[in-house]
Amino acid sequence: MVRISEELVRKKSEHNERLISTLEELSLHQEDIECIEHLQNWCRDLKILLLQSNLIGRLENLHKLKRLEYLNVAINNIERIENLEALESLHKLDLTLNFVGELTSVESLIGNYNLRELILTGNPCADYPHYRDYVLATLPQLASLDCKEILPSERLQAQRQLVHIRPIVVQCQAQQAMERDEQRVRVAEQQAALAEQCADIEDEEERSRAFWNAKSEHCPEIRREIARMHRLGRQKHEPASAQLLEPLKRVPHLFAPCGRPYNLNQAKLPFKFEDEPGEYILHLEVYKHLDSSLIDVDVQPNYVRVTVKRKIFQIAYSEEVKPDESEVQRAQFSGHLLIKLKKLQANELLSVKAKAKPKPKPKPSSAEKELQGTVDIGNIILPPDLPDLI
Repeated sequence: MVRISEELVRKKSEHNERLISTLEELSLHQEDIECIEHLQNWCRDLKILLLQSNLIGRLENLHKLKRLEYLNVAINNIERIENLEALESLHKLDLTLNFVGELTSVESLIGNYNLRELILTGNPCADYPHYRDYVLATLPQLASLDCKEILPSERLQAQRQLVHIRPIVVQCQAQQAMERDEQRVRVAEQQAALAEQCADIEDEEERSRAFWNAKSEHCPEIRREIARMHRLGRQKHEPASAQLLEPLKRVPHLFAPCGRPYNLNQAKLPFKFEDEPGEYILHLEVYKHLDSSLIDVDVQPNYVRVTVKRKIFQIAYSEEVKPDESEVQRAQFSGHLLIKLKKLQANELLSVKAKAKPKPKPKPSSAEKELQGTVDIGNIILPPDLPDLI
């Protein structure tokens, strides 16, 4: 079962600098999510929530989203409309290709006075006699049903017939509920037989082939089983693909072969670099709401490097600076960085070079003077004026 985790929500909120408390739009489609949770506590400012193509079986844990205007739960396993009464700003609800058979559950939306668009295409209830008339009469605030505009005359006619239509709808959904119960039993027996058949097959690919070749019905249980098989297939191939892609990852080059630092701006941050008397000033426009713990500043004598969310900004300068006396400040409202780099003065540069000069060699002693001008050949010391005997 795939859960809605904080890391998943932050990953999907890159457009909001990974901040979830102020998030207004969130897309969690095609994640194999089976349960709606946490979002109403983490993202109370949501206006658009996209949860299509998942495995959600029930509408729940949404009552705190007072600003939610658009909810898309198409292609899920929802069988009943419920728990949406508190969504007072809800304007559009998309339930395309679910398993809603209890059509009378639309009555729970009567209090959603801002609801203008409802989509139930592809649900069992959409095949009931008088389906459209019943929904129009029950939800007078609607302006569109199944992407088709509602005419005033059409609504008036449906409201007049509601007394006669509702018993027919109730009878149809009762029949559908009985068929659904029989389907649950039938599918459970089919899955048990298939599991027994696959237990005798040792080869994993053969077991997978047996599953995909088996006959199946269109129901929530089969959709969950199909998603599980897809997930197993992805897990099987992900390690190999990750190994193939790993060498292709580009590693940024920070220095030239000669050791000169490159200028680099991976995050593409706007900046301004000023060369003032006695100091350099760098204005770097980092993200306003980014936590300071995700920013790292490294000042070196001939370059400064700022790492923002693992992306590197690096700039080199022609004159050396004093890292110990440099200042780093961050604006409270804009979040921008201000880095002041104190230049190394001429007299300080000379003193540094003087310190770096090699120490003079000590004067040789009298014994060493006697040995000066000799040549060492193995363990034998010969005076330089010795005639060549060879």
